[in-house]
Amino acid sequence: MRYIDPHIHCVSRTTDDYQFMARAGVVAVSEPAFWAGFDRGSAGSFADYFHHLLDVEPLRAARYGIEHFSWLCINAKEAENVELSRQVIKLIPPLLGHPRVLGIGEIGLNKNTRNEITIFEEQVDLAARHDQLILIHTPHLHDKHKGTAIITSILKNDPRIHPNRVLIDHCEEHTIKMAKDAGFWCGLTVYPITKVTPQRAVDLLEQFGPDQICVNSASDWGESSPSMLIDTALEYRRRGHDERQTLEVFHNNPCRFFGQIPKWKLKPLDT
Repeated sequence: MRYIDPHIHCVSRTTDDYQFMARAGVVAVSEPAFWAGFDRGSAGSFADYFHHLLDVEPLRAARYGIEHFSWLCINAKEAENVELSRQVIKLIPPLLGHPRVLGIGEIGLNKNTRNEITIFEEQVDLAARHDQLILIHTPHLHDKHKGTAIITSILKNDPRIHPNRVLIDHCEEHTIKMAKDAGFWCGLTVYPITKVTPQRAVDLLEQFGPDQICVNSASDWGESSPSMLIDTALEYRRRGHDERQTLEVFHNNPCRFFGQIPKWKLKPLDT
């Protein structure tokens, strides 16, 4: 089997994780810009971070035969600081032509505040003006349904945004229908403490069907692991789905979403 992890934060992972992914069959990863474990105090910190994402991490991944791509933004948690956010947004347009940039993400909401919504709207505008794919972060736990409703409403009311070019991540039982019914791609994040388990992810795949769904680990600083992606694929196989069906979900679906832009060179595979 070959796998793609559509959402993982490799800057926070060890060399052992890259070795595990290579041995398990992961051939490519997509790394959204996110929180660094602390709130950064200057746009210069983000400039250095973007350099790490675009120029350092792909070389690290290549040592293990893994293609590494990134997204650029200021994340929802730090978007509460509007002044800083606007300084960071100004850094992004010159970087969008970089061969490893897939689009704008992961933008979204954290606590559904007015400031977060303002910066979300400004980054949606940035993506629309530059014809970029969008990767969405939805809030955690009790704020998720409200936040997802706000996010989808903003996106649906912007005529420049094509739903098939947006992946709404961290969907779960209460939000996936909202995203799918509006035509967006959906991400299932297998991060058992705050998101879904492998068993719940497969439940959702079986309930809603595999079309326009990407499964990811979102491994970062917290209690998470790239192994969650593989564990979910194994659970999918355990329930009777064959290798072809598993390849469709865990390799070909990410290829179809990312393949909407020419920078993504990997193609869907036949078993």
